[in-house]
Amino acid sequence: MNQLSDAWPAIGLTLKLASLSSFLLLIIATPLAWWLSQTKSLWRKPIGALITLPLVLPPTVLGFYILVLLGPKGWVGQLTQSLGIGVLSFSFTGLLIGSLVFSLPFAVQPIQYAFEAIGKRPLEVAATLRASPIDTFFSVALPLAKPGLLTATVLSFAHTIGEFGVVLMIGGNIPGQTRVVSTQIFGYVESMAYDEAHLLSAGMLAFSFLVLLALGQLKSRSDKVLT
Repeated sequence: MNQLSDAWPAIGLTLKLASLSSFLLLIIATPLAWWLSQTKSLWRKPIGALITLPLVLPPTVLGFYILVLLGPKGWVGQLTQSLGIGVLSFSFTGLLIGSLVFSLPFAVQPIQYAFEAIGKRPLEVAATLRASPIDTFFSVALPLAKPGLLTATVLSFAHTIGEFGVVLMIGGNIPGQTRVVSTQIFGYVESMAYDEAHLLSAGMLAFSFLVLLALGQLKSRSDKVLT
């Protein structure tokens, strides 16, 4: 049981990764979701499919291509090396990039559905009051889409915490740098430390259950608002 103390750095790194990912995804996903919910462009379906791709693509496949992209021969890796940053693979920054790509659909879809549920009427009313598109977005659309924004934040945070395949491919399992909870459990199992793996896995199970309860509560509140 004394080995469980090794898990605290992994827990801290996981929370840091999930918090940063959720914050950045909210910034990235909100304008994307707004565009997808409003546009009639022919690019809507291809871009929507590209965003949704991580839902069906095996995490190891996605992680492999991100690893190649960030590596010394990838165009991102070559760019970062030319800037003196070095390669981002097997680093926390690399994990963050992988998390953003892997969790993007979990952020975009709830916000997009929330924007679509608003309908055209509130936006048309704002337009008749001479509100600019930006004013309409911030004063009408965003407040009405709040349940979707909250759901996206919770899902992004929880999904990042549960990542394994992408994390292992991009960051490996380096203590204090890229070792998160999921890879910590993997390490315990590899070293036959089943008691420690059980305790950490039980914590993940309890966390996942609480996330589902929170999402159910958010849905109930949003249903009451709509009715």
